[in-house]
Amino acid sequence: MKMVLGIIVMLAAVYLGVELVPPYYGNYEFNDYVKTTATMETYTTKPEAEIRDLVFRKAQSMELPVSKDAIKVQRQGQQNIGSLSISAPYTVHVDLALYPVDLHFQASSENKSPF
Repeated sequence: MKMVLGIIVMLAAVYLGVELVPPYYGNYEFNDYVKTTATMETYTTKPEAEIRDLVFRKAQSMELPVSKDAIKVQRQGQQNIGSLSISAPYTVHVDLALYPVDLHFQASSENKSPF
C-alpha cells in the first residue's frame, strides 16, 4: 500500500512540475528582460511609448498574455540622469486536472541613474 501511495505522490509531483514550471520559468525570463531593459534604457533618450513597445514585443515573442495597456513605463527626472521604472502585470491560466488556477505575475524593475 505504501508503495502505491508513493508512486501516486511521485506522479502527482511530476504532473504539477510539468504544468507549473513553464509559466514560472517564462516569468523569470520576462522579468530578467524587463530589468535589463530598465537598466539600459535609463541612459537613452527613447520615449516611454517606444520602451513600452519593446517590452510588449518581447512579451508577444514569449507568448505571454501581457496587454499593451497594462505595461507602465515611467521616467522621473531628466533623461540620462533620472530614473526609469517598468511594470508589466499579467495572469496565466493553468488548467490542472482537479483544480484550475490563475497565476498572477508582476514583472517590474526600477533603475536609478547614479548621476
